[in-house]
Amino acid sequence: MSRLLQAHINKFTAVSDEEFEEISQLFSRQEVAKKENLLEEGQISHSYYFVLKGILRKFFINEKGVEQTTEFAIENWWMTDSFSYINQSPTEFYIQAVEAAEILVISRPSFEKLLDTHSAMEKYFRCVYQKAYAATQMRIKYLYGFSREDLYHNFRRRQPEFMQRVPQYLIASYLGITPEYLSEIRRKDIS
Repeated sequence: MSRLLQAHINKFTAVSDEEFEEISQLFSRQEVAKKENLLEEGQISHSYYFVLKGILRKFFINEKGVEQTTEFAIENWWMTDSFSYINQSPTEFYIQAVEAAEILVISRPSFEKLLDTHSAMEKYFRCVYQKAYAATQMRIKYLYGFSREDLYHNFRRRQPEFMQRVPQYLIASYLGITPEYLSEIRRKDIS
């Protein structure tokens, strides 16, 4: 099992090597091909995904049939459709690998067991959710408060690793702009 997850857990709370061995038994490792879907619209989310290697994205298809990316997850990030997972209701989202990925998967029953038997994991996931919630608040602020051009520049400054690894059309989708407009903004930067 990955020491990457153990190191991430230990950023927020302490677990011994012995405890981590028990925790790791609740996860399975999965390899995901580029553009492979882990979750599709209409399915129920039964798992959490921890990215060891690669990138995942969450998106929906809008009324015009256009994919709208709402989230990315790179190494050491978690992803699921929380609404579907919590309510056990059909999702409106897709979760897809942007590039070939290696992930850890924990099912809903294993997750409940994890929280029941390892109190440190309650703290860990509380901290993870607090950070994710804070990031979502800032994203909403940026979406409402910034021009699309400023939104792009802010994203580029704050998330430079994405600029190298994520195709431009997906960055445009995440920023809520067309790929053509993103190209126009990038051309201005070069001039």
